Amino acid sequence: MTGWTEFLMPHLMLAPIMLPMLTAALMLFMGEERQRLKLGMNILSTTLGLLLVIMLLGWTNQSGATATMAVYMPGNWPAPFGIALALDRLSALMLLVVYVVALAALVFSAARGHKAGVHFHPLFQLQLMGLSGAFLTADLFNLFVFFEIMLAASYGLLLHGSGRTRIQAGLHYIAINLVASSLFLIGVSMLYGITGTLNMADLARAIPLVHEADRGLLHAAVGVLGTAFLIKAAMWPLNFWLVPAYSAAIAPSAALFAVMTKVGVYVILRLWTLLFSSEAGESALFGGSWLIVGGMVTMVYGAIGMLGSQRLTHLAGFAAILSSGTLLAATGFGQNLLTAGLLYYLPGSTLAVAALFLIADVVDRWRVDEEAGEPYEDEEAPFLNAELLPTEGFNLDEDEELLIGRAVPAAAAFIGVSFMVCTLLISGLPPLSGFVGKFAMLTTLLNPLGLGTSNGIQAGWQGWAMVALLIITGLMALIALTRAGIRHFWANPEQSAPSLKVAEGLPIAALLLCCVALTVKADDVMRYTQRAANALHSPDVYVSTVMGQTPVPAPKEKKALDAESPEAAARAAAREMEDEPAPGITEPESANAESLPTVARKEGGQS
Repeated sequence: MTGWTEFLMPHLMLAPIMLPMLTAALMLFMGEERQRLKLGMNILSTTLGLLLVIMLLGWTNQSGATATMAVYMPGNWPAPFGIALALDRLSALMLLVVYVVALAALVFSAARGHKAGVHFHPLFQLQLMGLSGAFLTADLFNLFVFFEIMLAASYGLLLHGSGRTRIQAGLHYIAINLVASSLFLIGVSMLYGITGTLNMADLARAIPLVHEADRGLLHAAVGVLGTAFLIKAAMWPLNFWLVPAYSAAIAPSAALFAVMTKVGVYVILRLWTLLFSSEAGESALFGGSWLIVGGMVTMVYGAIGMLGSQRLTHLAGFAAILSSGTLLAATGFGQNLLTAGLLYYLPGSTLAVAALFLIADVVDRWRVDEEAGEPYEDEEAPFLNAELLPTEGFNLDEDEELLIGRAVPAAAAFIGVSFMVCTLLISGLPPLSGFVGKFAMLTTLLNPLGLGTSNGIQAGWQGWAMVALLIITGLMALIALTRAGIRHFWANPEQSAPSLKVAEGLPIAALLLCCVALTVKADDVMRYTQRAANALHSPDVYVSTVMGQTPVPAPKEKKALDAESPEAAARAAAREMEDEPAPGITEPESANAESLPTVARKEGGQS
């Protein structure tokens, strides 16, 4: 497989963008009555995309390879004049997370969600196109284009299924994202006016050379641009829109939205390590302290929100905020060892939040009676009387037989175990990947020698605060999720077997098994994330690879270059030597007797 990937590179890196775009375009020509065909096409395209992404990730992780980064120029113009796409270990990791979550959400939607509205499948593929392009682009304006594709598709996915709650949350979601897009354009325009380029690698070269008088304007432009990204990354106080919007969407859309939050984190991580590395001169590590403080405040906000939530969808939304805050705070330190830990923590936390959104949909349908409304406003415990004492006969059914010891339905047991695994992952308890990722970050923060040899921000009080918050917020998340588990799986007196289809249980199990695989293969995954972090904090390779990519010559130019190359000259000399006769020998013109004495005189010197 590696040989085929090597042969198809760099054209293969276009597949995560082109495949969903072509699939969406084809499905737009089909009527809504052909839902089954669209579903099959959607699953087939996403599965094929996942296989291609696995090939790309394997190519970037080759040991001893001459290159583990690919650059593709769609317009065949050299950087920074043309659009460039770049694939490295970080972008390959993000693409893998996107397609794993997307395939799970899509299979889950096959049970009932995709029929709730129109154009679900084309919007789903366009969402994949926007996400993939955002992770692959090496140009800020191209990043804006893919952002808009991603957001436009998310508007339709959020409103899929209609309803007053979705429309109300959708209006707020659209309004805040329009503001973010406006800030994006303003920041990009200011940055282009100062540096004269929008190519990320060229920006990394230009920022240290900015005139001192323009340094303040440069930082202002980056601040405006960063605000747009921090809105998507759900940093406090810019995250008020996330929980209402994500909890209002159908479960497959909400699971995919869990990855969208990580797009903002990815862009912050990519641009901050590229543009404001320790080699950025006067702008080195600009904004790092703001990221640390803002990320830690976001962690506190997400943990408190989880404690104050009773609905599982709200719990999942605040868990996404807690995860995002942890990643942003760890990014701000600029330590390659800490970055490796957060890159390990990122996929596991994303998969866990996506699985929790899917579980919440099943539990809501299991526990909520549509006619009676939602029982979350009932403050009376079902197993206590008015004096808050245990009710007599509570553990007896209508026939006064004990409920204790009854067999638990398989579907209920599966959902309960899945919820327990999500609890371990989100709260960071052993032995799963959430604990491994947090332990890796804690180890780095508590290792003075490791931090002292790095060029990033030294830990100090911020490091100790981060250590405390990693532990405290994990405990708060554990309390919130445990309380929700007791309420939904234990304390409900009217238990019945939940309605769980294979198409709903399979993706939940797949997402959680991926988290288990992250734990089992923690050594290999951590080695991969360490290499990715080292590359991020050494941007010279990224800059030289993107800027050093030469366009493919036209056929006539290629022929002329081949004719002027040293190899071509050597081949021409060899041909001349083969065609030229040996010295003293002439080609015979005829076999008559007059020519023979001449030949004899030339050879022997006499007739």
